[in-house]
Amino acid sequence: MISSCTAENCRNSSKSYIPLSPHPNPRRHLELQLTLLSFTSLEHRTLSQVSMASYLITGASRGFGLALVRELISHPTSKVGTVFAATRSDSSVLNELAQKSSGRVIVVKLDVTDRGSIKKAAAEVESKLEGKGLDVLINNAGICQYAFEGIKTMETLEESFAINVMGVHWVIQAFLPLVQKGAQKKVVNVSTTLGSTTMAPGNSYFPAPAYKISKAAANALTAQYAVEYEKEGFSFTALCPGWMKTEMGGGDVAELAPEESAKASLEIIFAEGQKYNGQLRKIFVKGWENFKGRNVYDGAIAPW
Repeated sequence: MISSCTAENCRNSSKSYIPLSPHPNPRRHLELQLTLLSFTSLEHRTLSQVSMASYLITGASRGFGLALVRELISHPTSKVGTVFAATRSDSSVLNELAQKSSGRVIVVKLDVTDRGSIKKAAAEVESKLEGKGLDVLINNAGICQYAFEGIKTMETLEESFAINVMGVHWVIQAFLPLVQKGAQKKVVNVSTTLGSTTMAPGNSYFPAPAYKISKAAANALTAQYAVEYEKEGFSFTALCPGWMKTEMGGGDVAELAPEESAKASLEIIFAEGQKYNGQLRKIFVKGWENFKGRNVYDGAIAPW
């Protein structure tokens, strides 16, 4: 039923009324009013889909993962609701952040090499979401090990695959039903241009063959998921956050603070729709887009 109201009543009411006015064709006028109501309802549903988004980040206890958690909750609750910070081991820093977040950060135990742990974490997250879906899944947990004497001395390939490839696949498998229920349907796999086979000759200086090989495999995994789930409205992106000053990145010899990288990464993660589906995407950092060194943070698509 459509209610009429005076201008004064409409200003003072919290409800949405459409004032009825004389019209030469009352039936057509009613159809127009009902169309407007339908459009307004659809608009509200669309807005609710993008607000209060939920996120899950693996490897969230330190480095880039922790920086992502901090950066996400710096945004208003109208944009970022709950952040599930998944970690294999206890982190006093992460626990303190969660305690001060007014319930926005929920710490979840998750070991990406343990399928039982992953399934348990998925069940916990499902319970916390109370029937809602998970909007964005960020696979950040990873490992980088070195072989300074060359690829023939590499002894860590199996472990690198277990964490950087199988761990990513198992986490996606377990959380995919929740992401399917989510409004945004985004999966972001943290990657690197070191995993680009096209760029391999230029990356030969970096003595971590197991890391490069496993990240190349993870990139292929991302591409396959992107192709298969595109029709369902998913976006699977391989994100290159740059060379960061973290324990894994080598500390101060690196280029970007993890906070700087996290902020730039969210520009990609926040992008609407399927803009970056199936891409190996670099972040954009002002001042680095024309850098003459090896790493250029220009927001471009890197070659697989």
